[in-house]
Amino acid sequence: MNSLDRKLFRDLWHNRGQVIAIALVVACGIASFVMARSAYTSLTLTQNTYYNKYHFAQVFASLKRAPESLKSQIAEIPGVAQTQTRIVVDVTLDVPDLPEPGTGRLISIPEQQIPLLNKPFIRKGRYIEPGRGDEVLVSEAFAQANKLQLQDTIGAIINGRWEQLKIVGIALSPEYVYEVRGGGELYPDNKRFGIIWMGRDALGKAYDLDGAFNDVSLTLSPGAKEIEVITQLDRLIARYGGLGAYGREDQFSHQILSDEIKGLEIMATMLPSIFLGIAAFLLHVVLSRLVGTQREQIAVLKAFGYHNFAIGLHYLKFVLTIVSGGSLLGILGGLWLGRALTQIYTQLFKFPLLRFDYSPRVLATAIIVSYTAAAIGAFMAVNQAVSLPPAEGMRPEPPAKFKPTIVERLGLQRFFSVGGRIILRNLERKPIQATLSILGVSLAVAILVTGNYMIDAVNYLMDFQFRQVQREDMTIVFNEPRPSRTYYEVANLPGVIHSEPFRFVSARLRFEHRTYRTALTGIQPQGEFRRLMNKNAELVYLPSDGVVLTTKLAEILHVKPGDTLTVEVLEANRPVRQVTVTGLVDELLGVQAYIDIQALNRLMREGKTISGAYISVDSHLANQLYTELKQIPAITGISTRQASLNSFEEISAESLKIMTTFLVAFACIITFSVVYNSARIALSERGRELASLRIMGFTKAEVAFILLGEQTILILLAIPVGYLIGYGLATLTSSAYNSELYRLPLVINNSTYAFAFVIVILAAIGSGLIIRHQINHLDLIAVLKTRE
Repeated sequence: MNSLDRKLFRDLWHNRGQVIAIALVVACGIASFVMARSAYTSLTLTQNTYYNKYHFAQVFASLKRAPESLKSQIAEIPGVAQTQTRIVVDVTLDVPDLPEPGTGRLISIPEQQIPLLNKPFIRKGRYIEPGRGDEVLVSEAFAQANKLQLQDTIGAIINGRWEQLKIVGIALSPEYVYEVRGGGELYPDNKRFGIIWMGRDALGKAYDLDGAFNDVSLTLSPGAKEIEVITQLDRLIARYGGLGAYGREDQFSHQILSDEIKGLEIMATMLPSIFLGIAAFLLHVVLSRLVGTQREQIAVLKAFGYHNFAIGLHYLKFVLTIVSGGSLLGILGGLWLGRALTQIYTQLFKFPLLRFDYSPRVLATAIIVSYTAAAIGAFMAVNQAVSLPPAEGMRPEPPAKFKPTIVERLGLQRFFSVGGRIILRNLERKPIQATLSILGVSLAVAILVTGNYMIDAVNYLMDFQFRQVQREDMTIVFNEPRPSRTYYEVANLPGVIHSEPFRFVSARLRFEHRTYRTALTGIQPQGEFRRLMNKNAELVYLPSDGVVLTTKLAEILHVKPGDTLTVEVLEANRPVRQVTVTGLVDELLGVQAYIDIQALNRLMREGKTISGAYISVDSHLANQLYTELKQIPAITGISTRQASLNSFEEISAESLKIMTTFLVAFACIITFSVVYNSARIALSERGRELASLRIMGFTKAEVAFILLGEQTILILLAIPVGYLIGYGLATLTSSAYNSELYRLPLVINNSTYAFAFVIVILAAIGSGLIIRHQINHLDLIAVLKTRE
């Protein structure tokens, strides 16, 4: 070991507190990168493998009823590789030990062979056998939520008749990796909704679809243009009640999974950039201070023949040693956090196997990124050490130029003690250093604010969407549009306190060259169960004519109030109408187009027709109502607001718990590191000054006040700056989570700012106690042995 390496270890030991603090910041950045990137790799690899192996379709379409002979015409569309027709029907279920009616999505599968597309993966049991019309496969999530086992039976109303279905297999499908029924529901309710695969012959006979189908899936040939295939498919199925074809990108399960993957990609970029940026800043400050205090040593080394390269490499080793330790700790922590995050995804997304996977490339990238940040932070300081001439280095640094401060020029010095005037004088004479200290602490405050913003946003979303916009207890959906008298029948069911009808109509909205496939939702203008609200939580009036869009849908179509939309209805007689956009609402889940239910009936040129009803329920009569609903064949879908809210809270709470704990813990580490480093550097730079004050008669408390008082002022100035930066980062986060499926509102509670304040103050107190201990043990003789 040469002399420079021995000096390296002495420097590391002497600055061990700062070394550990910076290494922890580096570890935070690397851990966030490895966690997000490895989870991203795991999800992407699993998604692609599952889709390819089980032939997930690329184009989907539903229709009323079409003869099987249409399949050959669909297959002849240029660009179509494979075609699969099937029957898909939603039915009411009677699940053992479940008081409420459940909803099952029956999907036909061939009895003789596994389907070509959207193949089910059988986790347990076996495939259905020919001639056994009552045998079914059920989705794993539904089976687990209801504790269903092989050979159990569930009741189902199939085309008006009760049937007992026997479970012979528990399966998964690439089509339902994220298992929700759709229709505006964002989070799964696995207890009340499940996928059921049933033999094609049995399901076809039950619904008079023998030799016919109502759903088709396609895969495309390499190089095929999806939009052209969709256009031609729509033309073919239009006469058969086609509801509009769509590609994989608009398939709900795939949308949710893809959005999550995109979020991980954003996280793998944004958080490490912030953490490693702070680490580079700290490394620059510490190394610059080290070079400044070792001017004479550098000069002596050069005088003894050490080249600039050797000296520069020595200080670069100092930085790389810190970063290497932080990187190792960060990689281990990131792998642990990545595994925990992947475990959450196994509960949210249903894959045959979701294995945590990390590649050497991810780890190598993490190390390269950390070393790059270190090199950026160390460049100026290393250059300063290399360029220092020996003769200049042998002389002490020139004393600072003293002049009256602003306070003294204004004659306000009499209002400050001697210690206070020293603090103000030092701050004014070192504005760059003070600014950098403020910036470092403010970034730590910003991360604390951003971490807790996610909780504030989700809590607001739940309250706004599930308590202010959606106020019904239950939503009932009919299997087809019903006359208005059905509404009165629903209102007279036992336990129903109040009910409001609604009408859903599938449509394609068009404005200029932009289109969007959605549903027109007809509701009562003065209804209490589905309220239209803007971002200020103010009610929006629903006019008797015209349509009110959610702001996200208006953004997609580039429309504003007063513009005219072309509405291409995709059911019944498929009329095309011109409708004026009369207003916008700020819902946070999905995209909607609202219209007065009577106006929608007029648009469809139908009588008072409804698709379902929102109802409030007397909790004492709920079980009686559930029993009654299970006996009504016309009902195919039942959902409760509380179940949706519980599912939302359960899934969000667990993922947010890990993410928020991760962010807050890292932010606390960074806060302490920045505050401690700032105070420790100030002590190192002003050790001689403070020792001189002690010799002159200042007490230990007075000397500590001078140093820690300056740090206190810097921290108090940094906190509001950190609030502003945190608000900016929250704005960026809100923009990143702004999809068609959900939006995070820009809401930051006062408690979040208070939490950040408390954490920073606690970090300052902890750092202050350590620095105070070091001040109390200053070796006055050693400090004063500095050659003038």
